[in-house]
Amino acid sequence: MKLLVVGASYRTAPVATLEQLAVPPADLTRTLDRLIAQPYVAEAVLVSTCNRVEVYAAVTGFHGGLGDICAVLAEQAGATPAALATHLYVHYDAAAVDHVFRVATGLDSMVVGEAQILGQLRDAYHSASGADSAGRLLHELMQQALRVGKRAHAETNIDRAGQSVVTAALDLAAGLLDGDLTGRPAMVVGAGAMGSLGVATLSRLGAGPLTVTNRGAERAVRLAESYGATAVPMTGLVEALPTVDIVVAATAATEPVLTRDVVTRAQARRDAARGPLVLLDLAVPRDVEEGVAALPGVEVIDIDRMAGILADGPAAADAAEVARIVAGEVEAFLSWLRGADVAPTVAALRGRADDVVTAELRRLAQRRPDLTDDQRAEVARTVHRVVQRLLHQPTVRVRQLAAEPGGDQYAALLRELFDLQVPQTSPVDTVPDVVEAEIVMPADTTPPTGGAR
Repeated sequence: MKLLVVGASYRTAPVATLEQLAVPPADLTRTLDRLIAQPYVAEAVLVSTCNRVEVYAAVTGFHGGLGDICAVLAEQAGATPAALATHLYVHYDAAAVDHVFRVATGLDSMVVGEAQILGQLRDAYHSASGADSAGRLLHELMQQALRVGKRAHAETNIDRAGQSVVTAALDLAAGLLDGDLTGRPAMVVGAGAMGSLGVATLSRLGAGPLTVTNRGAERAVRLAESYGATAVPMTGLVEALPTVDIVVAATAATEPVLTRDVVTRAQARRDAARGPLVLLDLAVPRDVEEGVAALPGVEVIDIDRMAGILADGPAAADAAEVARIVAGEVEAFLSWLRGADVAPTVAALRGRADDVVTAELRRLAQRRPDLTDDQRAEVARTVHRVVQRLLHQPTVRVRQLAAEPGGDQYAALLRELFDLQVPQTSPVDTVPDVVEAEIVMPADTTPPTGGAR
């Protein structure tokens, strides 16, 4: 079983493409089911955020797994694999582990070092566990990734540089509003994780009064009460918008919430002397309809705009320290993985030895019926001790060698020498003999190099 990562992020795809690929929470289980129903995909975890859509998979073959995952992503996006190919990146085996750990530590985030991705990874892992799409390999990978992410934030100053996307977006908004959000009336549309972070950050920066709206009124009320804000119904957007200067939009809606019509009607009631109405669209799919940015007196800050402005990361020393942690943890995980691969082979070898001993003891009993029970027991103990001593050093050594780069060759050699039939450790017992899907593969997907982009 091999690890494969296939995905698209703000680095490789525009927001429009990420919108196509985005998997709403209600569709997550169904998409995971589609992934593990593919011939070459044994396990799958799906990460879908405003900045990335990625599949982490355990596959039985590189090209087959890549074709299966691309086919599901293309179906999700309503596009052809060829149309998606230029926006996808692929990481295999060691490069896949490195990528997942970099994501967990925030090194691959738009705002490098931000900690929100840890919660998003945890949610993705829990969803996969609930859908029974994560097996032994991905359980271990995700648990270690979450641990590595926590370690990076605990042992370095990456948090100092790694502000959240919300904080970064509000910094940009402040620049459009005389550099200070203190006393600026603001609204948050959406009461999920990002919306809650928006309310908390606005409150910390001194913005106010604060208004919260959400399709589910109860969540909006609870969030508003936590920060002394006011909850308003979603149907009252046109009436509420003229009273604020900043809007943080972060819903899970599949269609724009702040449409051109809604914003136009609100602007007609708003005092232009207050300055621009700044709309922070942090949702994928977008909450602000395309074309709103062209309205007079409106500034839209979306993911595309932030990607260009936030290209520079945090202090190089902080990022370098986290990169060193990731490198060490990747090697440790790969060592575990190589050791885990050889364990079934060692077990099969010992099992073969036990079978041989049992057969010989049975033959001895038939040839020497005169032996007493005590004598047969002593012979059995002696033969077992001899076999265990003979196998001890080779099996210990092969485990050590297997933990080194290229160690999988030792397990393969043992299987060949002793003609061992090692049972499949994956939840998938057999893989049908099928022809790989004909898709246009993303560039640079040669398995030995392990990565692309």
